[in-house]
Amino acid sequence: MASLNPKSPSVRTICENVKTLGYAPSAKVRLYGEEFEVLSDPFPEAGGIAVRVKATRDSRFCVLQLPATILQSVRGRVDEVA
Repeated sequence: MASLNPKSPSVRTICENVKTLGYAPSAKVRLYGEEFEVLSDPFPEAGGIAVRVKATRDSRFCVLQLPATILQSVRGRVDEVA
């Protein structure tokens, strides 16, 4: 996730902005055809951003990698503000 481009927003800034899109603790999100309850704040994971979630259908817990389109949207918002 961390880029060599000095104009890129920091990972911390991206994580904070991802929360404003509804990926914050106690929120319900629908991704990859499933509904999840978000259990954690967004965090860097495997070159991207992820959240810990609980699937509402079967109550399993997992780390959910957020799609690149969400991260691109956040970067666009941060760039507009800067």
